[in-house]
Amino acid sequence: MTMDDNKLYNALLKSQEEQRQLALKRGEAKPEENFRKERPYAGSDSHKPNWVRIDTQPEEHPPTVYDASVSLGLIANPRPWTREQLRERKIIYPGMADKEVMDAYRELRIQLRNRAGEEGFALLFSSLGNQGGSLLTAFNLAAAFAMDSHTAALLVDCDPYHQELQPLVSTTLKAGVTDYVSDSACDVKDILYPSGVERLSVIPAGTQASSAVELFSSVRMRELMKELKGRYPDRCIIVNAPPFRTNTEARILERFCDQVVFSIPFGEVSGEEINESVDALDSGKFSGLVFQE
Repeated sequence: MTMDDNKLYNALLKSQEEQRQLALKRGEAKPEENFRKERPYAGSDSHKPNWVRIDTQPEEHPPTVYDASVSLGLIANPRPWTREQLRERKIIYPGMADKEVMDAYRELRIQLRNRAGEEGFALLFSSLGNQGGSLLTAFNLAAAFAMDSHTAALLVDCDPYHQELQPLVSTTLKAGVTDYVSDSACDVKDILYPSGVERLSVIPAGTQASSAVELFSSVRMRELMKELKGRYPDRCIIVNAPPFRTNTEARILERFCDQVVFSIPFGEVSGEEINESVDALDSGKFSGLVFQE
């Protein structure tokens, strides 16, 4: 190596050291700190690290790291269900004996997540039958999302005509969506309940069934959905709606959601009725069908 080469080499080392010191002053992470990287969702090509740097003045505060698995773990679950209790209620859980059912929900979760990307989203779940009966499937879909330690799930029951949520949760339910929308003094925390399933919260339908159409059409309902979407950046919201073909409410609720999935009760719905329902949706929101035995 010549003298000129040595000078160039030393200058390069000095430049790299200066850049490293500048990065440290700015609060940037060093490679050796080995920040945890979030595993990509199945089927995703994304390999972005799961942290978000919040810019501050370096002389005032150190850099802040948002870790979903830590933050979401703080969601209260004071009375968690045991495996036996989950089995009795037909709620899915990791390690359950019926692997086929678990795999079906996981596959559905993967497909919906891939369609949505990495941000939280709201999904409308509604039966195309006439008798409701979609809540347990909607609950299990929310539970499937909540199984991922980096994702929170929220089930919003917007079917005030079929009060089926209480047996599925470990907390006594009182006020719900319709009560919140009809009473401006009601706060979101007054209608948000732990479910008994880790990282899964629920909001019941409420007691104001007679005026549900008007309440779901209101500005306050739109504001509620906006707040729920923004509360956690990793949250997936499952909105359980009344039967789509026989209730106006479901079509109103669609406007607040990013995706729509229909449940098909065995032997109750024709192919023509399915096509008509899909055609009635806002273009691009339809994500699939779940056939129920």
